[in-house]
Amino acid sequence: MAMTVDDLLASARERIRRLGPHETAAACRRGALLIDIRPTVLRRWEGEVPGAVVLERNVLEWRVDPASAHRLAGITDHDCEIVVMCSEGYASSLVAATLVDLGFASAADLDGGFQAWAKAGLPVRNARRRNRLRAAS
Repeated sequence: MAMTVDDLLASARERIRRLGPHETAAACRRGALLIDIRPTVLRRWEGEVPGAVVLERNVLEWRVDPASAHRLAGITDHDCEIVVMCSEGYASSLVAATLVDLGFASAADLDGGFQAWAKAGLPVRNARRRNRLRAAS
């Protein structure tokens, strides 16, 4: 029997840590790398988390693998704590599981994604949706 996307997601989540918005903010304060995998259009619409590193999904593994010639300069080994963020916390779970497979044992995702971060009142910049909602109020 073929696996469903729900099965794939459940399997991924069994292998990763899921952090809430305030846990993610605390991880960032202690030096974790927050990676935003949302497409450009969502970042423009929803806003951005200051300090998050934007990595397009199609190059992420090459940018974080310490053995890759295309890695981010700050990633020199698998001890780097990485938290992955998408819009709602689904795709980020799959990516975090991939990072675990690459050897990042502490890889995690932001449970609820950017939307949970913003709802928790944590710092957001350039949110077009918010600006439009305020203007309409």
